[in-house]
Amino acid sequence: MTNKKLKVGIVGGTGYTGVELLRLLSIHPSVVLTAITSRGEAGLPVADMFPSLRGYVDLMFTDPAKSNLDECDVVFFATPNGIAMQQTRELLAKGVRVIDLAADFRIKDIPTWEKWYGMAHACPDLVATAVYGLPELNRAAIKTAQLVANPGCYPTAVQLGFMPLLEAGVVDTSYLIADAKSGVSGAGRKAEVHSLFAEAGDNFKAYGVAGHRHLPEISQGLTGMAKSKVGFTFVPHLTPLIRGIHATLYCKLTKSTDLQALFEARYANERFVDVLPKGTHPETRSVRGSNICRIAVHQPQDSDVVVVLSVIDNLVKGAAGQAVQNMNIMFDLPENMGLEVVPLLP
Repeated sequence: MTNKKLKVGIVGGTGYTGVELLRLLSIHPSVVLTAITSRGEAGLPVADMFPSLRGYVDLMFTDPAKSNLDECDVVFFATPNGIAMQQTRELLAKGVRVIDLAADFRIKDIPTWEKWYGMAHACPDLVATAVYGLPELNRAAIKTAQLVANPGCYPTAVQLGFMPLLEAGVVDTSYLIADAKSGVSGAGRKAEVHSLFAEAGDNFKAYGVAGHRHLPEISQGLTGMAKSKVGFTFVPHLTPLIRGIHATLYCKLTKSTDLQALFEARYANERFVDVLPKGTHPETRSVRGSNICRIAVHQPQDSDVVVVLSVIDNLVKGAAGQAVQNMNIMFDLPENMGLEVVPLLP
C-alpha cells in the first residue's frame, strides 16, 4: 500500500455501529471519509446528530443514490440485514471493496440464511465468494478479499473462546455450550420496548432460547474449526449495560491438556486477543471502547469440564473495530492502525 489515503464510504451512518465506525475512522491516519449515507437524514451535518464527532467529522449525511460510493476504495455497510446484498454487486463491479457489518454474507448455506432472516437472498452467488472476517481465523483470505462478511458480536466472542480447543481437538465437540450476555446497544439504535431504560434497567433476562439468528453463524464457524459437525447450545441474555458481551463457554476435555499453555500459544501473535493469567476473570469494562477480546480459561475442581470466559465490546471487536481491522488487512496496513485505543475505565 502506498502513502495514498483510502477513500472510505459508510452506508448507514446513523446507528450505533455507524457512529462507532465514524469514531474510529475519523482519526485513522490512512483514511479520508468520503461519504456517509442516510436517506432519512440526508443534508444533516453528522456532528449535529452526533456531537461527540464535532471537530472530527465535517461531512453531511447524503442520500445513497447521490453519494458517489463507486469512487471509494472501500465501503462499509452499517445497515440492517438485507440492505448490503442489494447494492454490493454494483460496487464490486466498479472495483470497490466491501465490508458488510450485517449478516447478508455470513452464512454460506442460503436456505439456512433465508430461514433465519426471513427473506430471499438477492445475490446468493456472492455469498460463496465472501470471506468471513474473523482475522484470527481467516487473515490470509481477508487480505485478498473483495467482499468481507464481518462477524456478529456474539459469534466473535464465542468463536474466539472455543477456537484453541477445537483446533487442537481436545474437547468433546458434541456438547458445546455458550451462555452469553449482551448490553442493550447490541439491539441497535431504534425504539423498541425491550430496550427502553425502564424495561432493561435493573433487569436481567434470557431470550432467544429456542433459536437466535447468531446460532447458525456460530455453528458454521465451530464446525469449520472442528472439521466435523458440532453439537452446540447457545443462550443469549440481555443485561442492563450499554456496551459489552460476556460469553461463558462450557465443554468437556477428551485429552489431558495444559489449557493455559494452549490458549497462550494460539493467541501469542494476536494483538487483539489477550489471554489473561490462570485463575482470572475478565470484566466487560476492561474492554470498553477497545478492539480487544480478553479471555480466561478455567478447569474447575480439576474435572474434565472446561470453562472459558470471553469478553468484548460488542460495538468495537464485535462490530466496527473488527471491520476496521479487516480493512487494514485488506489494504496491507498495520493491523492495529487506528485501533490502539485504551479501554475506558470507569
